[in-house]
Amino acid sequence: MRRIGFLALLLAFVSFGAHAADPQSFERGSWAKLRAAHAGRPTVFHLWGLTCAPCLVELPQWGELVKTRPDLRLVLVAADPQPPEPERVSAALAKAGLGGAESWSFTDRFYERLRFEIDPIWAGELPRTFMIAADGTITALPGVADLAQVRAWLDTQSKPRL
Repeated sequence: MRRIGFLALLLAFVSFGAHAADPQSFERGSWAKLRAAHAGRPTVFHLWGLTCAPCLVELPQWGELVKTRPDLRLVLVAADPQPPEPERVSAALAKAGLGGAESWSFTDRFYERLRFEIDPIWAGELPRTFMIAADGTITALPGVADLAQVRAWLDTQSKPRL
């Protein structure tokens, strides 16, 4: 009987370590902090949601892109209107192969304020992707992202500037 208890405890520790980390809290001022933290480096910010069916279909494609493009600096933001449970966000990302990606989740119930901080003209439709170049130039991709366009953008970002 003790063996079973020990094995159950061991299995719990092993499975605990296999889960993705919970997303960080995205609240007022987080967008400015994220932009500052990634300034000068090409970064893709992908906004998605658990309540967005196209987002959930698209996530595994982002997971595949991350595997094939080590130069991709990807930041994921779960931008659901109602803050989701962190465990659900982590589980969805892990299932899509994105468990190791930098992840954030809206935690302010006044999500319109968060949307406005990110992009004043954004009405909240998901998914939405922002590709921000090293020089700060922003390219917004509304809807499901054309990952061929993301790859091409990455290729231009890795070319030396004269």
